[in-house]
Amino acid sequence: MKKLLFPIVVSLFILPSIFSQNNFNPVGIWQGKININPTVQLSIVLHIDKKEDGTLNASMDSPDQSAYGIKVDKITASQDSLHFIVMAIAGNYHAEYNKDSLMLLGKWSQGAYSFPLNLKKTDKVEEAKRPQLPAKPYPYNEEEVVFENKIDSIKLGGSFTYPKEGNNFSAVVLITGSGWEDRDETIFNHKPFLVIADYLTRKGFAVLRFDDRGGGASTGNATKATTLDFVKDVKAAVDYLKTRKEVNQNKIGLIGHSEGGMIAPLVASERKDIAFIILLAGPGLTGEEILIRQAELISKAEGIPDQEIEKNAKLSKSIYAELRKSKDAEDANKHVKNLLEEYVQKLSDSEKKELGDTKAFVEQQSNAVSSPWFKFFLTYDPVPVLEKVKCPVLALNGEKDLQVPAKEDLEAIETALKMGKNKNYKTLLLPGLNHLFQTAQTGSPNEYGKIEETFSPVALQTISDWLKEILQ
Repeated sequence: MKKLLFPIVVSLFILPSIFSQNNFNPVGIWQGKININPTVQLSIVLHIDKKEDGTLNASMDSPDQSAYGIKVDKITASQDSLHFIVMAIAGNYHAEYNKDSLMLLGKWSQGAYSFPLNLKKTDKVEEAKRPQLPAKPYPYNEEEVVFENKIDSIKLGGSFTYPKEGNNFSAVVLITGSGWEDRDETIFNHKPFLVIADYLTRKGFAVLRFDDRGGGASTGNATKATTLDFVKDVKAAVDYLKTRKEVNQNKIGLIGHSEGGMIAPLVASERKDIAFIILLAGPGLTGEEILIRQAELISKAEGIPDQEIEKNAKLSKSIYAELRKSKDAEDANKHVKNLLEEYVQKLSDSEKKELGDTKAFVEQQSNAVSSPWFKFFLTYDPVPVLEKVKCPVLALNGEKDLQVPAKEDLEAIETALKMGKNKNYKTLLLPGLNHLFQTAQTGSPNEYGKIEETFSPVALQTISDWLKEILQ
């Protein structure tokens, strides 16, 4: 599950003497939205205050990405304009102050892309409503824990929750999706893993969730890792649970979302001490099949013309072919760059203008797809691994999922488990749910941040009922 990511690091040095009471005063809270496209917006909040020496100090938030207090460091301003540059991410913002609307009307540019961004002063930032998030104090025990992946010498930090009464609990390791994720799998202010952990712990389970390697309380480097490296991290999590006196060592299972649903079968196929696995939108198709179908489904949901979808699919297939036969990341990067440069050269002037900085576009895209992680995901076929899984399996997909084609995915998972003669499996297509298992209108990623529900109560109940059935 990849996030829309526009990291913003800004810095402001403004001489206050420029501003009189009758002119633009930047001190305060400014809020607006970056329009990624007609249906996708990212909220931006800029906080500006005055330091003791009279200069200005500022920080920036991107609430939809759960990024707060981002340090700011360089700016120029006049009586009716504001301009700052973000060198670390090749970003800049320029705006004119409109005295009639009392707004900064401007444009945010980052790399190859430019987006409208108008900022308005506000007394209070409106927070997204997330009614399912549990509030402390919790009616169960919660511990901050650290365990080690000894193979890679990585320490992984997370949260371990378990009921206050009783012992010998069945236990679950939660496994995040693709892209760096924290222990709560935070996205658009939603914390689905916190909601799942809270629900299951109240039901009598012990639950371990942890930050992906390379961030939060975990060490290591995620940028050079592949799915197989994350498999080792999950194995370390299982080993840690087996050291806990509260846990029944014969009833430890895995719940994986998206790429996590790819990792769980890999672990279960190699270890006999996994009691069950639950796949939440886990892959049953190859990575390439998922990526091609994902692009098509999301593009159609956003109203992109069929001709454009076909053109993009043709380019993607050419890129994927180069990646499959490449020797290493450097070789892949070189060949993908050549393809993208040829693609850009054939665009009309208006299309090139819409693309922005074409050189930066080529650089960004080629770097993204030539990583070791991407190549592994692209070429990975989950079927042979699923055929080796003998423990009980529950596979759930949301009917409106546009990131993983739900019907085809579940059919592939069921076929693989049947071929492997797994004696206890269940596949369910849950009506009305998207890739995050929220109740959705269209299933488009554009809706994720707008929906108040974090994780469907129906999906939670389905998980709980199945676990009760198999663990009796």
